[in-house]
Amino acid sequence: MGSLGPDNIAELEANGSAFSLNPLDPEEFRRQGHLVIDFLADYYKNVHKYPVRSQVEPGYLKKILPKSAPYQPESLETILDDITNHIVPGITHWMSPNYFAYFPASGSTAGFLGEMLSTGFNAVCFNWMSSPAATELEMIVTDWLGKLLALPEKFLFSGGGGGVLQGTTCEAILCTLTAARDKVLNNIGKDQIGRLVVYGSDQTHCALQKAAQIAGIHPANFRAVRTFKSDAFGLNPEELRKVVSADVAAGLVPLYLCPTVGTTSSTAVDQLPGLCSVAAEHEMWVHVDAAYAGSACICPEFRHFIDGVEGATSFSFNAHKWFFTNLDCCCLWVREPQALVNALSTNPEYLRNKATESQKVVDYKDWQIALSRRFRAMKLWMVMRSYGVVNLRNFLRSHVKMAKLFEGLVSADERFEIVVPRNFAMVCFRFNPKKKDQTGPELDWINELNQRLLEDVNSSGRLYMTHSVMGGEYVIRFAAGATLTEEKHVQCAWKLLQEHAEALMNTHGEDYKLRN
Repeated sequence: MGSLGPDNIAELEANGSAFSLNPLDPEEFRRQGHLVIDFLADYYKNVHKYPVRSQVEPGYLKKILPKSAPYQPESLETILDDITNHIVPGITHWMSPNYFAYFPASGSTAGFLGEMLSTGFNAVCFNWMSSPAATELEMIVTDWLGKLLALPEKFLFSGGGGGVLQGTTCEAILCTLTAARDKVLNNIGKDQIGRLVVYGSDQTHCALQKAAQIAGIHPANFRAVRTFKSDAFGLNPEELRKVVSADVAAGLVPLYLCPTVGTTSSTAVDQLPGLCSVAAEHEMWVHVDAAYAGSACICPEFRHFIDGVEGATSFSFNAHKWFFTNLDCCCLWVREPQALVNALSTNPEYLRNKATESQKVVDYKDWQIALSRRFRAMKLWMVMRSYGVVNLRNFLRSHVKMAKLFEGLVSADERFEIVVPRNFAMVCFRFNPKKKDQTGPELDWINELNQRLLEDVNSSGRLYMTHSVMGGEYVIRFAAGATLTEEKHVQCAWKLLQEHAEALMNTHGEDYKLRN
């Protein structure tokens, strides 16, 4: 890997014509494209051999790469060598079959190829005129998916609503919160923004609080309503009602509620029907965040988890999490598209066109934060067509089956326990040799023990999991769902956990006995 040296500048610039090239030569694109596909195919074939969590130290790459960009062109072969030697060691391998952290990024061949086509066309799809196929395909695939989820007709284009593909749930929440804000302020006055209140639970993703900050909601008016282990950490409507009633009594205006189906910490499911009822009493916008678990709801046996969605104003899930559609692709449906348009549209002269003025088309620029947008519908369409509903459902069921397997292994070992009920394909557990509830110093010790166990396992490079804290308990999360994961990987993960737990007790067991 070369870089520009000061002594070479004059000579190189004098001979600059020697470096004339076509940045998009079709034949060179074909040659290099084959090299990259082969590189990635080998990567997927061998990804199980890499440490799942990157083992590099902060700042490692700065020590390896040159301090300035190369002046002369470098071959793709040279670049791929550097990727192998320098970049791959710094990647946490989300596509590894031994990846059980956070939530999955379940890519697929169809998702990858759809992304390739989208990138290849390089269309900037801000309005219908800029690429009619991109807009119309997005409308079609979001309706397809909405029907698979059995969403109420009012969320589909045929029922006066509609779907849009955002980048992430963070964007979906910010867009809908902004629409809700403007809708209310148009009635009570722009100067009343300090009275608006946003509600979630103490398990709601931090994206809600961030969106509230960006949308100008006063920090003191963000509510994280407490959840309880007795409700499996799902938001209880009566707890919400208490908080909302107190806010109304104080002269505040309930604006926006974000219930979750499949929380990040534990995949808890908030009680949608009751929550929507409370929200309806105060004319709140209800956005249902099913970022992770929404995918599973295309299976009839899981659809009940979103019962009550008919009372919501908007609904979203991430197809890039557990729907085999490579990052990024968040599916958002709204009952009132005009509310988005009113809050997010701008219409400069240079974007005026006959199609828009005819009011017969959708301009997705008015449904999102940015103006420019990618052809995301291509990859979602490819995934749905390439695998079909039957295979998509069975892929999801296979991951749930793996999670059940792991859950059974944990339950059978008296040193471990399941902390909350499993809803989908994630198991929350902890190492608890005494197998009973702890408080005070005992709880602190169990938490410390689990923290050590998780770090030991992750540092081995053979497995990667993450944690959460619920009700004061440090919990290890095991999320099945990586595309390449099979039952044998679940079995190996459990064996590794047992080995490290045994080693941990051999090292710290006496200390544990002294404390207890």
